[in-house]
Amino acid sequence: MTDDYRGVTALVTGASKGLGRAYALELTRRGARVILLARSEGSLRELATHIREQHGRPDAEVITGDLAAPDGPDRVLRELRDRGLTVDLLLNNAGAGSAGPFLGRPLEPQLRSVGLNVVGLIALTHAIGAELVARGSGGIINVSSTAAFQPMPYQASYAATKAFVLSFTEALAEELRGTGVHVMAAHPGAIATGFFDGTSATIDPRVADTPATVAARTLDDYARRRAVSYPGRAVNRALTWPARLLPRTVVARIAGAFNRRQRLHEVADLA
Repeated sequence: MTDDYRGVTALVTGASKGLGRAYALELTRRGARVILLARSEGSLRELATHIREQHGRPDAEVITGDLAAPDGPDRVLRELRDRGLTVDLLLNNAGAGSAGPFLGRPLEPQLRSVGLNVVGLIALTHAIGAELVARGSGGIINVSSTAAFQPMPYQASYAATKAFVLSFTEALAEELRGTGVHVMAAHPGAIATGFFDGTSATIDPRVADTPATVAARTLDDYARRRAVSYPGRAVNRALTWPARLLPRTVVARIAGAFNRRQRLHEVADLA
């Protein structure tokens, strides 16, 4: 599968760390040219240097932008146009989430999560998707989550944004069927990243996949033109089935009980 991305220019959002960085490195390893997008210019420059030195690719592009800001997506799209960059694969990876009781946590980070996970994703997909359809080729990968399949007390707003990504991506994939543009949602489970940094919440490393593994399996599934990817361990996919079969109230109670065992109802910010 390593040659399937040669000649592809891929825009990776949230590329400065974690899963986004892993996607950028895996795409580069498979021959793609990457456009790295995130808020942190220093981290992006470091990644571009790493790509040049380790992979011999001097053409990694760096764009800094905040997709959660009201004018963030427009600024990014304008930067792409000004540089004459054409995107063949849009990888909407950037995401954020809040843990803890909805009413007991600050509002602003939750609103930013909606802006990033939903509004920013839609804006880039609308503009770049139209260009892909006009050319009759290319694709879009939207990174959702296994959290998308059920309401999740103590991660209420985050799971809701991922449920949006799931529904939106499935609908868009059907709309674009036959256009030459492939659309796929990826649903990883827990990943060993700094997702909960700055709070008392933690991710159990025993049940978390590595970013490199998730990135490689996502790109394998996209290369095979699958409609959906579950790039983590097999149990993650299995855990999405009860939510499709049981009453929603029951599912919410089960999810709430699970998150209470993870002590997410006691999340606090770290000083």
